[in-house]
Amino acid sequence: MDTKTERQHTDKQLVDSILGGDLHAFKLLISETENLVAHLAFKMIPVAADRKDIAQEVYLKVYKSLPKFRFQSKLSTWIGQITYNTCLHYLEKKRPVLLESFFEDTDISIDNLANAGEPAENETESRLLAKELNETMNQAVQQLPAMQQTLIGLYYHQELSLSEISGITNLSEGSLKSHLFRARQQLKHILLKIQKREGI
Repeated sequence: MDTKTERQHTDKQLVDSILGGDLHAFKLLISETENLVAHLAFKMIPVAADRKDIAQEVYLKVYKSLPKFRFQSKLSTWIGQITYNTCLHYLEKKRPVLLESFFEDTDISIDNLANAGEPAENETESRLLAKELNETMNQAVQQLPAMQQTLIGLYYHQELSLSEISGITNLSEGSLKSHLFRARQQLKHILLKIQKREGI
């Protein structure tokens, strides 16, 4: 049995158990997907008090819609799509905002995003430099449009494939590549401005 078939078989077993009234199976589903839901909902939603409500709304929608799931994608991708759309609906009702807290407590790979260079030879200095660079990177990321922040988070932090992100956002892989390319280019531009301003 190949990996995809095995994964779908596992998803089907889980869904069948939930639809059969197994509450433990639903708790297992939440456990397996809560990191993705938290990343999208808790990070996309700028109002901290609303984040828990968003997550609860997502899983309520998942439970109600589960009989309609047709296994045309990974179960986690489908739940990610529900989360993404729920967050967008929330943001549409609110005034446009930047996702200010999107990368709080998140370490972004400097090498992947901006090619910042080699770390210092001394380990202590290296850790300090990495922390400083991450703070600078987070500052730069927060200046990006909300969509680019979201995609960078899914691709670099959650390490989802373009195919999985496409399933969540309904954007084509070509469009995602363009968004990520523009985000990287804009990040480099922002980082240069920060470096000049702070004399880094």
